[in-house]
Amino acid sequence: MTRPATLPTPALRRAQPYVRVRDLERDLAAEVDGEVRFDPGSRGAYSTDASNYRQVPLGVVLPRTVEAAVAAVAVCREHGAPITSRGGGTSLAGQTCNTAVIIDWSKFCHRLVSVDERARTCVVEPGIVLDDLNRQLKPTGLMFGPRPSTHSHCTIGGMIGNNSCGSTAQLYGKTADNVARLEILCYDGTRMWVGPTSDEEYARITAEGGRPAEILRGLREIMSEHADEIRRRYPDIPRRVSGYNLDQLLPGGPFDVARALVGSEGTLVTVLRAELALVPVPAARSLVVLGYHDIAAAGDAVLPIAAHQPLQLEGIDDKLIGYETRKHMHGKAVTRLPEGGAWLMASFTGDDQEDADRRAHALLADIGRDGHAPDVAFFDDPESESELWDLREAGLGATARGPGMADTWPGWEDSAVPPERLGDYLRDLRRLLDEFGYGDAALYGHFGQACVHTRIPFDLLTADGVAAFRAFLDRASDLAVSYGGSLSGEHGDGQARAELLPKMFGEAVVTAFQQVKAVFDPDDRMNPGKIVSPNAITTDLRLGSAWTPAEPETEFGYPHDQGSFQRAVMRCVGVGQCRSHQGGVMCPSYRATGEEEHSTRGRARLLFEMLNGHRDSTVTDGWRSTAVHDALDLCLACKGCKRDCPVEVDMATYKAEFLAHHYAGRLRPAAHYSMGWLPVWARLASFAPGLVNVLTHAPGLSQLVKRLGGIEPARPLPSFAGIRFSDAYRRRGPRGTGERGDVLLWPDTFTDNLAPRIAAAAVTVLEAAGYRVIVPPRTLCCGLTWISTGQLGVARRVLRRTLDTLAPLLRSGIPIVGLEPSCTAVFRDDAANLLPGDQDVTRLAEQTKTLAELLTGTDGWRPPHVGRAAVAQPHCHQHAVLGYEADQQLLQQAGVQLKTVGGCCGLAGDFGFTAGHLRTSLACAEHELLPAIRQSEPGTLVLADGFSCRTQLEHTGNGSRPLHLAELLAQASTRHTCGPTR
Repeated sequence: MTRPATLPTPALRRAQPYVRVRDLERDLAAEVDGEVRFDPGSRGAYSTDASNYRQVPLGVVLPRTVEAAVAAVAVCREHGAPITSRGGGTSLAGQTCNTAVIIDWSKFCHRLVSVDERARTCVVEPGIVLDDLNRQLKPTGLMFGPRPSTHSHCTIGGMIGNNSCGSTAQLYGKTADNVARLEILCYDGTRMWVGPTSDEEYARITAEGGRPAEILRGLREIMSEHADEIRRRYPDIPRRVSGYNLDQLLPGGPFDVARALVGSEGTLVTVLRAELALVPVPAARSLVVLGYHDIAAAGDAVLPIAAHQPLQLEGIDDKLIGYETRKHMHGKAVTRLPEGGAWLMASFTGDDQEDADRRAHALLADIGRDGHAPDVAFFDDPESESELWDLREAGLGATARGPGMADTWPGWEDSAVPPERLGDYLRDLRRLLDEFGYGDAALYGHFGQACVHTRIPFDLLTADGVAAFRAFLDRASDLAVSYGGSLSGEHGDGQARAELLPKMFGEAVVTAFQQVKAVFDPDDRMNPGKIVSPNAITTDLRLGSAWTPAEPETEFGYPHDQGSFQRAVMRCVGVGQCRSHQGGVMCPSYRATGEEEHSTRGRARLLFEMLNGHRDSTVTDGWRSTAVHDALDLCLACKGCKRDCPVEVDMATYKAEFLAHHYAGRLRPAAHYSMGWLPVWARLASFAPGLVNVLTHAPGLSQLVKRLGGIEPARPLPSFAGIRFSDAYRRRGPRGTGERGDVLLWPDTFTDNLAPRIAAAAVTVLEAAGYRVIVPPRTLCCGLTWISTGQLGVARRVLRRTLDTLAPLLRSGIPIVGLEPSCTAVFRDDAANLLPGDQDVTRLAEQTKTLAELLTGTDGWRPPHVGRAAVAQPHCHQHAVLGYEADQQLLQQAGVQLKTVGGCCGLAGDFGFTAGHLRTSLACAEHELLPAIRQSEPGTLVLADGFSCRTQLEHTGNGSRPLHLAELLAQASTRHTCGPTR
């Protein structure tokens, strides 16, 4: 066929023009209402996403408004600078990292612009997070249907870029199926709304002329040329995400330009706003879990189940469950699974619970007619359903890094095939994995639509390993195509799969992709090197055979990372859970600032850059790096990431390690001496506490003390007790029957010197429970304040002195009860990292318990009745290391109607007291804690075991004096009124 004269010339990869980066930065700063960042820290933090790829950006722009983003594109156009749009940065194929100007929409451009309840549509800006959107839509009874596992932090713009799906696409379809219209901006400045285009509208636009007419005319001509080949080569499956959605432009169809642009990964246009189609929020749900012999048998069973139109139909194999079990993830949910070596999870919606249950039972009745019926579990209570879906959604984190596991990577993590052929495809894929030595890979995913997820133990560090990775992708892509499948069923092509697209689509369709690129972006400035004329799969690797990172000597032992700081930093796989705004604790500084650099992921990225494994690393001054220091400065060392991150990144430890080296051999900040050495100052103050209190609280003198100590001027200094608990108790001595044996009550610095009433209350409770309470024979310390300020040599000596003193007690098996969660967590966690391999440290960790753990484990003990409502703020270190489950059990037994608050209080030891941190500290408190206190009913108790949490509440003047658990129990046991209250 002769090509029409007006058919666009295919856009091929063009050499990028030289960009005067400093001039570009200057002009962006002058023209854009937003934050313009070309510093090494920002560029390092945005150099990769959740993929195998790494490209250092020219700079980063965070526009405050959509119009500011338009201005940013205009400045980039003047300089010929390429552009990459970014939302949550969780892409697994490399589409959100590029040597370009990154436009991050997530910090400011997250507005819900309008809602049309009658039409069931809304208009949003691209930076809005999916869960936030659905929370705002809740009063309307509507929601956006597709729900990826990253729903707590993925943005709508990112979902549009990738054509995201998630488990609910089983019923609601892909993102493309739920987009009504898009407002787009081309690199050349053309701005327009696009959507379904009728013949009448097409005629009107082309008659008006200009770039919109040129775009539509060019697209129609491409379709005229390639329609037959597109129909032939596009697989007719529910999860075809690879390539451009040219099937939306075929003659005879709606000529839907918006849906055609969904999934184009920012390679064609910038999306400014989106009009989304909404669906009703289900009134009720039920869940059926079916057990099968193996994952292929589960795949064979999909079609009859899908015929019942479930909301979700997911598959998981025994390897995934094994990895979650090994990492102690979702233990309760694992016990709920029926017998089997693989499972299908089918959820159903209904107008009410009876309706949802009826649909589930219809499925059970149907499969029960089969002589090979699977083992079954049925759930219709929200708690059980939530636990099981959390188990499924944790797949990426569970398979990324774990004890005894090889590191796994994306690359072939979301292939899709026809559902009727899923079982056979899984058998062939498993054989291929075994052939390449990748047999440990788990298989799971959206089985109702035959989309298969996995993370594979590729060797991306050696030349042979990278060659095997590339060879596997060739074989795997051939396999998927032979089944009539798609290289990607959800995550897109990016750089990971784009080079393989000719296998799936053929050269003619790939030429059509290039022509579409030429229509929108003829100069290849929009996310170059992705989808069209892509960079090679094995270039730009985050690791690669040329990666040669430093392996520095460290203060901590990193026993769970083979003793390697580099491996510890590499825990972060970019999944971005630290960017969520709800649930858990991680990451309070991100929640307060909205900054990538102040997320766990951003900090991990900068530490990766600091190891200088690439020639273009943005951090070149190692441990002395100002960029890394600045990113870690707002880390509260809350350890929330150690619990909430699916790969257990422990940024508090990495921060302490960095500070130890950063300040080695030079003067430290004043706060490191004033608050880092608090145990010493508290011991000295105990000789004349009244005088010290007068001096530190006197007008003028107090401000001088704060200034000299690097302490926040607006923070009141705490007052030292008239007598330390340990001194008073040694005079008093143990009392009671002691029939349950001895217990050592640990007098941490905060409780001993600043809140001795709490330790006294704990003695009352423990003695009433039948324990004989003892205390150490001399003043000791866990070393917490030196750890948090990176004075690790001192911390190690302090801890060693404590171990030497406690050794006889530890070796006799006496339990230790900690009252201050942060100090208790040192014994349970940090001590083993500072002194690895020490048997007394192991004993210390095993024998240290919280008050609630000891009491709930005491046979025959029952708490006194409290019978009150309470709001509790679990300390971050308790959440991360110790756990709050024993406290919840105890309080429930005491008749307390408990509401547990998530998030961090924001004070976090020395953090909130350090000058310059007040704003972030209070923003953290305002995220969850303070609103929960304000919203509670009068008379509600406030519980906070952490000194920092109680101090933050007292400083914010909310009218409450929070209680420690020990105080609550002591007051209840002596029949006193359980106060103070809110």
